[in-house]
Amino acid sequence: MNAAAAALAICIAIPAAASAASAEYRQDARPADLARLARLDQAWREALSHASPQQLRGLGAVVRPDAALVRPEPTPGAYRCRTLKLGLKGAAPSSGLITYGWFRCRVELTPGGDLILSKTTGSQRPMGHLYPDTRRRQVYLGAVAWGDEGPVRYGDNDERDQIGVFERIGAQRYRLVLPYPKQESTLDILELAR
Repeated sequence: MNAAAAALAICIAIPAAASAASAEYRQDARPADLARLARLDQAWREALSHASPQQLRGLGAVVRPDAALVRPEPTPGAYRCRTLKLGLKGAAPSSGLITYGWFRCRVELTPGGDLILSKTTGSQRPMGHLYPDTRRRQVYLGAVAWGDEGPVRYGDNDERDQIGVFERIGAQRYRLVLPYPKQESTLDILELAR
């Protein structure tokens, strides 16, 4: 296969919901989402206050707000991933954390240089762009698909839109932290590992 055919095959394999992002997430994000991102520290405090020490024990860096390491860019390819929901809305304090089982995620590098994160299995499947931000984080803009539906694009449905930070927390370990998601919780974490 020649280089042009290989590039075309990569473009076809990446869903339409992953069209090229601008170089700056602030240009692409809605003001309400930028406001949620600005309250990330507050979301961490609120979410962790709802979980008991017993619930957090053994989770390590994934639930430590200060765990981000330098070089947050993930290596493209397949990952195991699981979702943690902290600070469940309308739940008893003892229900401050739900940890789901492991599913499959993928990081794609587009020919234009964009990194696309997608959860490929499960009933809630986020997908979106990772934007460069600081030495310790990238910013994620995406949307979540539910059930059997296809990919959902950021900006198409306010209730599905997501914003968060993507951080490296260990060797081949990452997390996507979503402050104040629209459903269910105060803070969602998508943990990725190889």
